[in-house]
Amino acid sequence: MVPVVSVQWLRENLTDQELIILDASPASNKSSLPSHFPGMRIPGARYFDLKHKFSDPNAEMPNTLPQPEAFQGECQALGINQSSKIIVYDNLGIYSSPRVWWMFKAMGHDRVSVLNGGLVEWGKHDYPMEERTEASYERGDFVVKPGSTFKKEMEDILQNLETKTSVVLDARSKGRFDGTAPEPREGLSSGHIPHSKSLPFSQVLEEGKFKSTNDLKELFEVLNPEEKPLIFSCGSGLTACITYLAAELATDAPKSVYDGSWTEWAQKQAGLIEKNA
Repeated sequence: MVPVVSVQWLRENLTDQELIILDASPASNKSSLPSHFPGMRIPGARYFDLKHKFSDPNAEMPNTLPQPEAFQGECQALGINQSSKIIVYDNLGIYSSPRVWWMFKAMGHDRVSVLNGGLVEWGKHDYPMEERTEASYERGDFVVKPGSTFKKEMEDILQNLETKTSVVLDARSKGRFDGTAPEPREGLSSGHIPHSKSLPFSQVLEEGKFKSTNDLKELFEVLNPEEKPLIFSCGSGLTACITYLAAELATDAPKSVYDGSWTEWAQKQAGLIEKNA
């Protein structure tokens, strides 16, 4: 499956028996983006509870990728099968859905795509919606096959400070990156990982959808002219997946996400923080 599909494609394929639509709309967000069509969903969509069921409850940092067995169990409870074709969206346009896409990829399931523009774009076309309700599903046979190339730890970032083999791209706002704007998490300093580059996630989007492939290629050619491996970071690993997915559309460079992102780095490596660099 391609990384991103249009609302027109989804409308035409709603009757596919292997298709499962996941609603990853967050209850709130650190970027202060307004939600659209609250309480509504694409017909038949299943709610993917990113915060409470698909984040590791025992991790120190927010939004941490869950343990494989926990991810597998929650996916089975949603009725997801090995053969399922997954389409994931959210009601902010493009926000949390790329995180879910990345999680499935990291867990070895390639049959997953993000709905470009999400519920916002769906609504613009006056396609049908229904109220979100709780439901139970026949248990699926989904099995994880975790890959080691999708996720980076702090040790990898520290090593990269020495080797400079990868380019670290930060999806937070330029103000937070420069240390001139506060972090939304109380008590957390702003600034950035040394030698990282700023790529606010808003720069890969246009009117709530991903920019054209040509525009994205030009953007990443400037940021990574040597086509080094890319490591994506943000506040807590969520919006990093937006820029990761944009890069997936534009470049063949190896890619990964620093899951602890700035929240972990600022708490544990304060002495290495750069401001106004």
